[in-house]
Order: sequence, then structure tokens, then C-alpha cells
Amino acid sequence: MKAAILEKEGAIPEYADFPDPLPENDEQVLINVKAAAISQLDILKSGGKHYTHYPNFPIVVGLDGIGVLEDGTLVHAAGITGMMGEKALVRRNEWTVLPDHIDLAVAAGLPNALVGAGVALIERAKIQPNQTILINGATGLTGKIAVQLARYYNAKHIIGIGRNPETLASLKTLGANEVVSLNQSDDSFIGQIKEIHERTPVDIVIDYLWGHPARMILTAFQFMPYHPVKVVSVGEMAGADLKLPSAFLRSSPIELLGSGMGSFSRDQLTDYMKNILPEMFKLAANGQLTMDVETVPLKDVENSWEKQSGKALVVIM
Repeated sequence: MKAAILEKEGAIPEYADFPDPLPENDEQVLINVKAAAISQLDILKSGGKHYTHYPNFPIVVGLDGIGVLEDGTLVHAAGITGMMGEKALVRRNEWTVLPDHIDLAVAAGLPNALVGAGVALIERAKIQPNQTILINGATGLTGKIAVQLARYYNAKHIIGIGRNPETLASLKTLGANEVVSLNQSDDSFIGQIKEIHERTPVDIVIDYLWGHPARMILTAFQFMPYHPVKVVSVGEMAGADLKLPSAFLRSSPIELLGSGMGSFSRDQLTDYMKNILPEMFKLAANGQLTMDVETVPLKDVENSWEKQSGKALVVIM
């Protein structure tokens, strides 16, 4: 079969021939793959920059994707073998049947963003109706999904933070009540967050940036009237490190959490995939959950691997 093959850690996957995967027991099922997204985790793992690593090489990349079962059923599944190949192995019954009429590229791109948005909001932050949600990095692909999910789960007030002025403005069409630009002085930004927190106290922060923007938000929460805030770190687009004096936590009722592989159990992830993901696919099929996608053929995977387009990059087999 043709596939995206990683020869060694730190390389870029190449389009090449690879042996068809063969089921080793009755719990492994062979599927014909139709589409798979190039996720940030795929890029980090192939580059040797993630805390999880591939067990051996050469290997087919791709953590999850859309495929067709032997009986013709279209499903989303995580792969036992890499999903960026014409065929892959998945675990029997550990898949989500897709609704009719869903766009395959959207179906392939959504799950990774939903783990970064939905698991953070539902499993880690325990979102409740009528809460105020602040999304730091809301102009990114996953941030825009988080805005839509916060609205779907009946948040009272949603604040989106980002840099791109056009994308910031568009967040209001996705459900944000107000937006805050990072393109201003630190004092102005902190003052704006303080004013929002006084007016409509923030319950949850979903943070995709970390670094200096996260520090400014935490600074704004200091010495404010008592109101517990959960800060969930999902990404580090603005920097991996944050200098945080312990007084920040002693002077404010802030709870710091992480959302990523290792911060939630396999049971939690399985529950999300079985009970929440099907609902999200239905929303997408009905146009109630939107995502910007760009498709590339499998043969162009090498040239597209690190492409930055602001859209979900989906490989079509």
C-alpha cells in the first residue's frame, strides 16, 4: 500500500510503499482509510519533540482518521497502526459511526481539535451552564472550536483572546460575546481583563498560548474579589515556560490544570469518544459546528507536513 512513512525521529514522513497491515487477533480490524488529519501531535512526535515517542522505525504516521469497514460502514477511529496509509488496523468496536452527509475532511479534522477543546472544557474544566469562559488563543483552529463548544454547552459569557484582528472579529459569529486583542500594551491588556473579571467573573480559562499572555491573565486575577477560577493549559504557542511567583496562587483562588495526553485517563478519553464525539459529528453534519479545512493528496504529504495555513490540514488517501 501507499503510505506516509517516517524513517527516523526528526525526519519528515515520505510518500512510499509499505506492507499492508495484518490483523494479529480477532480484536484487530482492517479498514480502508479515506482521510486523516495532520495534527500538531503528529508533527511533534515525528520531530522527536513530544513526550511520547514512536516505538520503532520505519513506521506509518497518523494517529486517527476516517475509514470504511468491510461492510461499507464509514467510521472514525484511532489506529493501532498509522492512519496515513491506504489501510490500517483499528480495535474492534472502538470506532464512531459517522452520520450521513458529513464532509470527510471535516470529519477527519474535527476529533483532534475536539480533544483540545472538548476534553479540556468537559473532562478537565467540568463546564457548567451559565459560566463565564475565557479562551486564550481563541483565534487558532482549536480555539475557534472551543468558542463554539462553550456556546453549545450554554456558557453565559464567552471571551476570546487573540492577535489577528479579522479572526477576532469573526469569533462573535461563532458565539463569543466579546474579544480582547493581544496587540496592546501589557497594562492595557491586564486592565481590560480585570474590568471583564469584575463585570462578569471568569469561571474557566482555556489556554492555548501559555507564556507571557497566560502570565498577564493570572496577573489580572490577583487581589480580585473572591471567585474561584479554573485555568486549563492545553497548548504553549506563546512559549513553554511561565515564571509564576507562588504569591499568584496564594493571593487568588486559582486552580491550575493541564489537558493533554497523560492528564486524563484512557477511560475518560474512551467515554468522550463514545458519548460526546458522535454528538459533535452530528452537529458538524448539520452545519452547527464549523471548521476550516484544507485537503492534500497522500502523495503530497512530505511537502505539506509542516504547512501553516490556519486550517485543519487533512490528507486524502
